[in-house]
Amino acid sequence: MKKILLIGGEGYIGKIVSNYLLKNNYFVISYDNLIYIKDKKNYKYNLQNNFKFEYGDISNLKKLNELTDNIDSVVILAGLVGDPITKKYPDISKKINLIYLKNIIDLIKKKKICKTIFISTCSNYGLIPDNMYADEGFKLNPLSLYAKAKVSIERYIISQIKYENFNPTILRFATAFGLSQRMRFDLTVNEFTRDILLGKSLEIYDKNTWRPYCHVKDFARLIKIVIESKQDLVKFETFNAGGDKNNATKKNIIDKIADHIEVNKIKYLENGFDTRNYKVDFTKVKRVLNFIPKYDISDGIKEIINELSINDDKYANKLDFGNY
Repeated sequence: MKKILLIGGEGYIGKIVSNYLLKNNYFVISYDNLIYIKDKKNYKYNLQNNFKFEYGDISNLKKLNELTDNIDSVVILAGLVGDPITKKYPDISKKINLIYLKNIIDLIKKKKICKTIFISTCSNYGLIPDNMYADEGFKLNPLSLYAKAKVSIERYIISQIKYENFNPTILRFATAFGLSQRMRFDLTVNEFTRDILLGKSLEIYDKNTWRPYCHVKDFARLIKIVIESKQDLVKFETFNAGGDKNNATKKNIIDKIADHIEVNKIKYLENGFDTRNYKVDFTKVKRVLNFIPKYDISDGIKEIINELSINDDKYANKLDFGNY
């Protein structure tokens, strides 16, 4: 049974990746400091026989050195994730998203690990004209501290090509959506659907700006594909992670929500602080890895509506469900 180390395995995406790999007969070690969990002592982790939870911080290289022994693949999900929180805590963000992650790369590259998957972001493209699509070779234009750190780590990884035992793959994730055991409602599709369903007033800035989106289950499936791919297909390669059908504007998302529930209390505004605008080309991941997302934005909207219709009280306090 192959062993996979998920660094940041208890997060919004990590939980889904973990569950998917477990179902596919992998042994999963999840390393996480539970940064957004209030009651860490009573945290309920997965109890499957092929799962092990290790509590710890990514600054603890001694612990990570132990955990990376006899591991087949490592997936680096950890970090201070998102533009708002990195803007609020710039010094902490630099330590976590730059210094600590570079230290982890330095540790891993000296070990014989079959695959290392670094989770980056399509936010690296920043701001491009509406009539253009960004492929993996497109000029990067990170606008936030979060994206700038991702670009820096990407470049650092690529610069380590001289290490023969280092086998990294970079996945630039689209904006995530969909249900997870560690739910986030500070992500566009999830947030819009929740607030509209619960009758909240919603202010939407720059409704015609573009982003790519991808369901968390599709991210999990792509990670498994990379783990199982031949080295010559993925070693030191970068892939945009998502699919063309899920490039959408904020207004597109509202229209899709309106196909399922009544939409009101929407106020459209201009000139928001987040100026990102980018469509992404996913040709490479489709051509090389035969990856096409199974889920579209409407699928995510429907599952969130169904979940909230059953468990609306569970998600009453929005601040408990996001990277705040």
